[in-house]
Amino acid sequence: MSKRFSFAIHATDGRARTGVIDTPRGEIRTPAFMPVGTAATVKAMMPESVRATGADILLGNTYHLMLRPGAERVARLGGLHKFMNWSRPILTDSGGFQVMSLTELRKLTEEGVKFRSHIDGTEFNLTPERSMEIQKLLGSDIVMCFDECPALPADRDRIAESMKLSMRWAQRSRDAFGDWPGHALFGIQQGGLEEDLRGESAEALRAIEFDGYAIGGLAVGEGQEAMFGVLDYAPGQLPQDKPRYLMGVGKPDDIVGAVERGVDMFDCVLPSRSGRTGQALTRMGAINIKNARHADDPRPLDADCTCPTCRNYSRAYLHHVFRAKEIISSMLLTWHNLHYYQELMQGLRDAIAAGRLSDFSAEFHAIRARGDIAPH
Repeated sequence: MSKRFSFAIHATDGRARTGVIDTPRGEIRTPAFMPVGTAATVKAMMPESVRATGADILLGNTYHLMLRPGAERVARLGGLHKFMNWSRPILTDSGGFQVMSLTELRKLTEEGVKFRSHIDGTEFNLTPERSMEIQKLLGSDIVMCFDECPALPADRDRIAESMKLSMRWAQRSRDAFGDWPGHALFGIQQGGLEEDLRGESAEALRAIEFDGYAIGGLAVGEGQEAMFGVLDYAPGQLPQDKPRYLMGVGKPDDIVGAVERGVDMFDCVLPSRSGRTGQALTRMGAINIKNARHADDPRPLDADCTCPTCRNYSRAYLHHVFRAKEIISSMLLTWHNLHYYQELMQGLRDAIAAGRLSDFSAEFHAIRARGDIAPH
């Protein structure tokens, strides 16, 4: 893989941008949504089905893959792409966010984090160097630097201390990553809801130099208004000519608002998790297919949706298979949800290219305000 990673902005509309991330494994159209394949699979989906929804890139999870089947095993079997039968780009997170949630089982030091597996209690020591090693063994196309992400709310001193530690870990991640042609390393901005701390974090990351930059430490309990408050300035603190990735976001209206504020990449478990719990995500908002009102409804989830679920199955059928706990329920609802997310991203890209993002956003919110209209 001698080809280098690159990013080109093709059009802007306000602070929003559309463009292409070019990698040896294929192009990633931005703004992009990355379905989450936590354990080397997007739950309830075949890889070719995920690609058919329009996804250009998947996200894999360093923490879960290091626990099982193990990074060394994946490497022996040809790398993550071959292992999970996905030939296009994969971004792997660093494991920092998952370890953060193990407050009772972890010990944080300058060196890294010691923790016990939630599966069998085995002790692990995850450091910036080991995180880079794992992600390289997996063969990730976009590697995330190792960071520490405190849950919000947290006091300013705790956030500042955590941010500075993450910046020291960012330098160690950069050093351990080295020169890996065709692969990219992204830095992660921290600083909670504090503009000056985020500015300090961005300055440190810019000095280290990364191929892309993530906005971390959001979608951790602060609410949409506070998140948008940060996004009003945080993307502008990062380099204009590099991709900006908002980690762990989110709901469709979160994504539209973040794109309007200059974000290029997203990931979230919501579309697949909702699919497994009987929730369809549509232009009109969320539909709870478990509700009795759908039992005799012959309509599709969305008459304007072109996904296989909406083309071939009624709400009544989806209600039945969910109530009957049939596996096809998770498959069909997840397929629809992922298709809707990719359709939303394509709509955003088209609107930015045409200079009509404000119109697209207004129509998006108007349709959701009307909601799902019940049949007469």
